Amino acid sequence: MRVGVHINRFDHSGGGPALGVELAAAGAAAEAAGVSWLSVMDHYFQMEFNGGAEDPMLEAYTTLGFLAAHTSTIRLGALVTGVTYRHPGLLAKIVTSLDVLSGGRATLGIGAAWYDREHEGLGVAFPPVAERFERLEETLRICLQMWDPQDNGPFEGTHYRLAETLCVPAPVSSPRPEIMIGGGGERKTLRFVARYGDACNLFATTPEEITHKLDVLRGHCETEGRDYDEIRKTVLHSGEALTEGDFDAFVRDVGRYTKLGIDTVILSPSVGEPAAWIERSAAPVVQRLAELD
Repeated sequence: MRVGVHINRFDHSGGGPALGVELAAAGAAAEAAGVSWLSVMDHYFQMEFNGGAEDPMLEAYTTLGFLAAHTSTIRLGALVTGVTYRHPGLLAKIVTSLDVLSGGRATLGIGAAWYDREHEGLGVAFPPVAERFERLEETLRICLQMWDPQDNGPFEGTHYRLAETLCVPAPVSSPRPEIMIGGGGERKTLRFVARYGDACNLFATTPEEITHKLDVLRGHCETEGRDYDEIRKTVLHSGEALTEGDFDAFVRDVGRYTKLGIDTVILSPSVGEPAAWIERSAAPVVQRLAELD
């Protein structure tokens, strides 16, 4: 089992001027600890459970570019980009730029979007859920076409039309950046994972619930003719036991997910100063989780 860290709070005690130094320190701490994944959330406004829209929120890909410059080995991504936030052609270029400048460490994390307040707040269209899933599928197809050096032609969809799918320079990742689709929706999201994804991300609710979701994914893979074992399975975990210092309880809990084939547990520091949290709470369990089977 590998460990990832997901930074979703930016309420540093030093305010905005301290965030650059803090994020650089978090990247260094994550790599020193052997963490394999570092992500940020992609939202315009902070989530209600993290203090609400008046609390700080950085733009995701600017932040990932900064982290790329202050790290050298860790994989980087947004967990996850809402499909409504950026035009898909631009999104493909953004992720490609992150991949090129990071030396092939970018993942496209993407989902159907859900936070209506931030859309309304900044004047971004928020279509009904069925249309958002239609746009998600078209966006996945566009990104795959943008990353296909043999296909620079047009894309004609219901919601998006591109005259040319040029993407130069090409990604450094071979054959292209990893695609991680977030969410556990059984009819559409997990079907898209089977059809287009390299990785999925689920909430670590209970092992029983994760078992069910993975069974659904396996069924979609059979329908799509996809090798289920090719897909990297990850879970987002609250890490509450870590924050409380109960490493044994945390390792026991995560061990149950390892037996289900989960590749990476992604932890979310509950503080706005993640570097110290990584050193204090994540670093002590990285090797212990790596030894689980």
